[in-house]
Amino acid sequence: MSKVKEGDLVRVHYTGKLENGQVFDSSLNREPLEVKLGQGSLIPGFEKGLLNMEPNERKTIVIPKEEAYGEKKRELFQSVPKANLPEGMKPEVNMGLVATNADGTERQLRVAEVNENDIIVDGNHPLAGEDLTFELELVEIK
Repeated sequence: MSKVKEGDLVRVHYTGKLENGQVFDSSLNREPLEVKLGQGSLIPGFEKGLLNMEPNERKTIVIPKEEAYGEKKRELFQSVPKANLPEGMKPEVNMGLVATNADGTERQLRVAEVNENDIIVDGNHPLAGEDLTFELELVEIK
């Protein structure tokens, strides 16, 4: 039976969990993820976990934050004066925001703190700083 290697196109079902067991994503109620390995479209630890798997094999992998979304970076936290927010906006901790960069691209932010005169927004990936657990089931190697 063939095993997954870099460059293969694979279909895989997965369930991603945080350290506390909370599920943050799963493909079980939709089509399996189809991805070509070695193209940088997956976090490094997920791709490493797929290598050498055989079709119909299941396994659980733990991905340290360094091979997932990295540590939270302090430089991605910014203070925004409440006066700069849209009129009538009532920011709350964990509220998602979209900011438009000078070049017109958008970036996802999360409200980390709400203070009297400003809010602190976090531009890190929501899973930055987290070790992740994935339950994998290799459906097929195409």
